[in-house]
Amino acid sequence: MSESMEKKLADAMAELTAVQEAVARAESELSQASATSRSRDRAVEATVGPQGELTALKFPDNKYRNMTGPQLAASVMEAVQEGRAEMARRVMDVFEPLTQTSGRPTGLRGIDIDWDRAFGSALDGPDGGRRRSAARLHDEIHED
Repeated sequence: MSESMEKKLADAMAELTAVQEAVARAESELSQASATSRSRDRAVEATVGPQGELTALKFPDNKYRNMTGPQLAASVMEAVQEGRAEMARRVMDVFEPLTQTSGRPTGLRGIDIDWDRAFGSALDGPDGGRRRSAARLHDEIHED
């Protein structure tokens, strides 16, 4: 193997190690993360963990006592969905730098993450519309 090939291989291995370490740091950072949100009517507060799981549910000021069952259910769903969306955006922000190509001569690509598969409906906005990351929107603008 030529010296230049050995150098390229060493560079690629170093870059791979750096990416693996960055992923481990991101996972560690997010392992204790949570997002708390309130429904628009301020009747429900939901906290979700890094995988969008519900970890706490509160009813500030006992507003729920004056609500019908369907109203309370809608408030709970809204607060949980908003918390899941916020957590999904935080995860996307943390992993975003790892999805970019390195620009180095090794030719290694950034990590390809299917955000829709990872978060599903958590990326839907309160009105049911799909939220888009700035990067995805940017890519769509460039494609036009």
